[in-house]
Amino acid sequence: MSEIRALQSSDIPALAGMFQRVFRDSKMQPSKALSDYLETFYLDAPGQDIGIHSLVHLDDSGEMTGFVGATGLPVTFDGRPLRAAICGSLMVEGREADPLAGARLLKAFLAGPQDLSFSETASEVSASMWMKLRGLALPQYSLDWLRIIRPAGFFTELGSSRIGAARLLWPLARKTDDILRRRMGADDLRWSGIPASWNGQGSFKTRGVSVDEFAALFVRLTARYRLRPDFPQAQLTYILQDARQARTEGEAVFCQVEARTGAVIGAFVYHGDAGRIGRVLQILSIPGQERQVIDCLIAHATERGLVALRGRTQPALLEAMLGRRISFTHIASSVIHTKDPQILQAFQNGEGFFNGLAGEHWSRLAAGDIG
Repeated sequence: MSEIRALQSSDIPALAGMFQRVFRDSKMQPSKALSDYLETFYLDAPGQDIGIHSLVHLDDSGEMTGFVGATGLPVTFDGRPLRAAICGSLMVEGREADPLAGARLLKAFLAGPQDLSFSETASEVSASMWMKLRGLALPQYSLDWLRIIRPAGFFTELGSSRIGAARLLWPLARKTDDILRRRMGADDLRWSGIPASWNGQGSFKTRGVSVDEFAALFVRLTARYRLRPDFPQAQLTYILQDARQARTEGEAVFCQVEARTGAVIGAFVYHGDAGRIGRVLQILSIPGQERQVIDCLIAHATERGLVALRGRTQPALLEAMLGRRISFTHIASSVIHTKDPQILQAFQNGEGFFNGLAGEHWSRLAAGDIG
């Protein structure tokens, strides 16, 4: 008879093999680095000690055939401490033999001790299972956005993801973009690119900050939300140190945005190098200054030579993004499950903070950059 139970250290080799086959290259064996990361991430990392466990599905012979990852997230709702669980890496092998294994895994996960459950990477199939189990999709949190900066460089970089030799066109793309961007008026923001003379920062100043400084800013700038993360210092430090690692897009950049008076109005973190499409992990702002922070982010990436930026939406940022020639698409859904109707209403009203550091995209499992 099949069984669902909490993940144990002895399951890590089987878990690494399944993760390699399902999400990476099935022709290769999982690396020791992947096994070590999975064990740390799901068993030993700060936040994994609040009684919320990842689950494995075992078939009749005791072989692992399914997994759902869980990371604990302490949160506060109107000042009340709660436990949230972030769902990630839901995977099942051998569906033909047991087509309901995935549904049973998700049901067991949602029945855990947490007060609410999240996922920001739910596929169409996974989102449908969440809905059948009385979950709720969050459209305002479920969009990916893209801002093109250098059009020729953008399409060259996009093409290189399929044909590596396309990178040889980068010098030509750079010269083409220099010409195109010089021909744009300073205020002529186009869908295709950013003018060379555009002053996105205006009177504001962007300054690089340390991980510790960004951690303090994160706590301060998320205080505006009714439901927000309440990370212990050790957990927030672990998350930011993991996010600090260079990714496929390039190095991690942590910045704060200051007004002329020196007052901090926002902050952001993204991964990206010159010639690459940067991935924005988090944008934070005080109320009413979202547009200025977004403009400073785009200006900063433009100055560093990135060809585009992409990221995940937050309801507080959507209105500010209008008019900035940012395009939106739906790749995966952000979903929530809770028995508390007030929490559901808060997220429907955009009053809950989720995605980014309070989600899954900060980890190297999501980024795919583990050896």
